[in-house]
Amino acid sequence: MKKIIWIGLDVHAATIAMARLDGDAPTPTSSEFPNDPKIIGRTFKKLASEGDVNVCYEAGGCGYEIYRQLKSLGVNCVVIAPSLVPRKPGDRIKTDRRDAVKLVRMYRAGELTAVWVPTADQEGVRDVLRARDDARKDRTAARHRLGKFLLRHGHRFSEGRGWTQRFWRWLKDLRFERPTERLVFDQYVEHVQQLDVRVARFDEEIAKLAGTEPLRERVARLCSLRGVSVLTAMVVITELFDLRRFEHPRQLMAYLGLVPSEYSSGAKQQRGGITKTGNAHVRRVLVEAAWAYRHKPSIAERQKKAMKGQPPQVTRIVRAATTRLSRRYGRLVSRGKKQQVAITAVARELVGFMWALEVDPNVANAA
Repeated sequence: MKKIIWIGLDVHAATIAMARLDGDAPTPTSSEFPNDPKIIGRTFKKLASEGDVNVCYEAGGCGYEIYRQLKSLGVNCVVIAPSLVPRKPGDRIKTDRRDAVKLVRMYRAGELTAVWVPTADQEGVRDVLRARDDARKDRTAARHRLGKFLLRHGHRFSEGRGWTQRFWRWLKDLRFERPTERLVFDQYVEHVQQLDVRVARFDEEIAKLAGTEPLRERVARLCSLRGVSVLTAMVVITELFDLRRFEHPRQLMAYLGLVPSEYSSGAKQQRGGITKTGNAHVRRVLVEAAWAYRHKPSIAERQKKAMKGQPPQVTRIVRAATTRLSRRYGRLVSRGKKQQVAITAVARELVGFMWALEVDPNVANAA
């Protein structure tokens, strides 16, 4: 039998710290080498000639390129969730090599949790969605700067909502006494307009991607749900990819940080707000979609169009979601729950119906 070699990597932009355990050896050895694809390739080709190599490293800013390179070499590699790595409260010394040693010990003991790694194509689509979200955040900040500037100089729009056509016409008619004020105003307006164009370009590209395989049918199913737009569906799909990896919707709810936190000991039980662990991008769009369930449980025209051509099983799940989630919101608010708490509860159950649509459309009550 080949020797089993366990490897833990602490990956940084310039260097990689490596710890190695051979079989049942009690003490790991450690080393360090540059984060360079050629050196990585030489190192692990040599290790693969010595035995069966099992490698782990934490997910981080360096992405999944090392994972893909090692997989192409036939080396078994897993990427570890950093937030779920056990830590000793009294450990006050941290170095790259010590981190690598800790990883390899826990990896061999089976105490680490692996993350699901997307393919290069899946990650490319996800990058488009995340870049769009970055542009949205930048636009919001730019709009706030422009609004505060106007307020400081006595200009307040009181004819309706901001950022409408009427608002832009009002902006064009503004006059400033000093050239410096006009310069700042023009730059702020130009920045907002540039970001508007950038967001619109991303929206066009996302709409095109949503119409391609294998995304088209999945997006169409999710868009049948009330409050779920193409953008929302694309964020859910590109961030979570294969929902079948979750055996039950409660696992997905916990993964997204939508379940209540708890601190219970002995006879004392204490529950707090949601954990907010996991993917914040999906959690945000789910909460936004959940606001649509404040109203009476009826099927809107947009939903009817989206449901056309869908199988009866999907239609049944969509109708069940519309009825259940609207009533859920109403019951929580009538019992005195804050609106935001009720919306969060609805978002938690909404992802359960999404799981049902993705995993088993034949089970209407799976969520």
